[in-house]
Amino acid sequence: MSVKVQQLTKVYGEQIAVNAIQFEIAKGEIVGFLGPNGAGKSTTMKIISGYIPPTSGQAFVCGLDVSENELAIKSRIGYLPESNPLYHDMYVREYLEFLAGVHKLGSKSASRVDEMILQTGLSKESKKKIGELSKGYKQRVGIAQAMLHDPEVLILDEPTSGLDPNQIVEIRELIRHFGKEKTVILSTHIMQEVEAMCDRVILINQGSIVADQSLPNLKQNYPGLSLEQIFRQLTGLPIESKSEVLAD
Repeated sequence: MSVKVQQLTKVYGEQIAVNAIQFEIAKGEIVGFLGPNGAGKSTTMKIISGYIPPTSGQAFVCGLDVSENELAIKSRIGYLPESNPLYHDMYVREYLEFLAGVHKLGSKSASRVDEMILQTGLSKESKKKIGELSKGYKQRVGIAQAMLHDPEVLILDEPTSGLDPNQIVEIRELIRHFGKEKTVILSTHIMQEVEAMCDRVILINQGSIVADQSLPNLKQNYPGLSLEQIFRQLTGLPIESKSEVLAD
């Protein structure tokens, strides 16, 4: 398994953010990791990525315990957080070349930077400062940096945020392409994204997993309901509600 968590728990003071969750994700799977506000999605992804430690339990990436192999894990993971932190004073190509050095890509640096610029549609923007880009193009830079070092696992938190419809289609295709050979964990509140890209859904609510099924099986178990209605029912929210409750 590319990603495995066992009895993973994170406690902040008296609040249990993640409550003894367990799941496994294999290579080649694109999994939608979903839940209402404060459900524990971002906390779980940060633990898997090695950004914060768990209170108890274990997370494994490519067979390595995250707590004991932090640097090795980070070389195997590409992570795009929802906040998408970027160096706005750097030029796009300069930024990616800098990160290629951080990842010690050596002789592969130039070709990898060129490939990511091309695949994420940044060719015309590559000589601009990141701070001058639109939100959509900044998001593309974030995706390019996450995939730059050719990681085995991609963790993407709202990867199409701020993109126009055409850009969304392009990024979906890119994620599906990478998902054929990698493990992708995708957090999004847009149900169309889940249906367009994901093979499987893990739904977390109040720190606990309430569903972990393939998308076809999930729909089969709740005939007549839309995907959003299924999620609302599983999290105890009114099915007729129109508000966005699956946002991070």
